[in-house]
Amino acid sequence: MTPRIERLRRAPLLLGVLLALAGCAREEEPTKAADTLRQPGQWLLVNYWAEWCKPCLEEIPELGAFAGKHAGTARVVLVNFDGVTGEALQQQARTLGIPPELLLDRDPAAELGLARPQALPSTFVIDPSGAQRTVLLGPQTVASLEAATGSP
Repeated sequence: MTPRIERLRRAPLLLGVLLALAGCAREEEPTKAADTLRQPGQWLLVNYWAEWCKPCLEEIPELGAFAGKHAGTARVVLVNFDGVTGEALQQQARTLGIPPELLLDRDPAAELGLARPQALPSTFVIDPSGAQRTVLLGPQTVASLEAATGSP
């Protein structure tokens, strides 16, 4: 067999392997990103807030209290609705008293399959299996977050 015919014979196999590898990379990336937010067996609460939203600011201490009380069973992350990031976001967090462990410097909506909120504050409640259970609108309290997650 000539070298050219041998190369042509192997081309479909090589193309198939490359396509399979490319497909694997695309499928795994969102899962890995979402897994960095979710902890196995824990609820995930994704709260959207803005500096200009008074009800958002009123609920921040409640979100922090819930996160502290349920640290082993739930994770709370706060996402700036206006897309503020970096040092500007850190400055807002310091000014508003947002605990650093709650602050998320990116919007996880796409990687978690969440719709962009239409009102603030909005808290997306995701159960331990990764399914979205509900969206809580308006300022929340420890009691309302416990009711949404079935936490005592």
